[in-house]
Amino acid sequence: MTQSFPARTLALCGGAAALALLLDQPAQAHGIAQGGIVSGFLHPIGGVDHLLLLIGVGAAASCISSQLLLWAVAGAIGGGLFGAVGGTLPGQELLAALAVTAVAVLVLGCLRSRRSPRLGACGGLVAGAVAVHAMLHGLEAPSDGSAALWWLGAFAGSLLVSGGSALVLRRLPLAWTRSVALLLACGGGVAALGPLGLLAR
Repeated sequence: MTQSFPARTLALCGGAAALALLLDQPAQAHGIAQGGIVSGFLHPIGGVDHLLLLIGVGAAASCISSQLLLWAVAGAIGGGLFGAVGGTLPGQELLAALAVTAVAVLVLGCLRSRRSPRLGACGGLVAGAVAVHAMLHGLEAPSDGSAALWWLGAFAGSLLVSGGSALVLRRLPLAWTRSVALLLACGGGVAALGPLGLLAR
């Protein structure tokens, strides 16, 4: 007797497999980026931790408020400027990975709660998470004449992923958003543990 699986189950299994393959790749060290608008556009999408955070921001915007995208922009500007002038944080790679899990847990908590989430608190968390990642982008951004185009591309790529994730998830049942958030929470945790494993070698 043939057993059929719902499309959501198959999609989530495929997503989990793809996430496992991505996280199994050698960690991409954050370094100085090169090029103009195309390089900037691909930069936030090419790093697994950055991509997961962008999807998480979209998930939060889809189930809490689209205003979270504006909070994310504010965090991106602040973090990017901080990194561009050489600002750093202790354990910033670990913080970047944990930021993914923090946003995912925020989404899961809001989905479970029967009360309306406090937009200011949610926005502050999203802005802080994005600021950590944007700081890393600021440290990596080119310092020559291509910097403005690079930043424009990075902003466009980030907005496309976050905004697109929000639009897609808003049209799907909430169970999809919950499942995506669970995958992101696990992915952020695995990404956070990755550098610890490298240190132990």
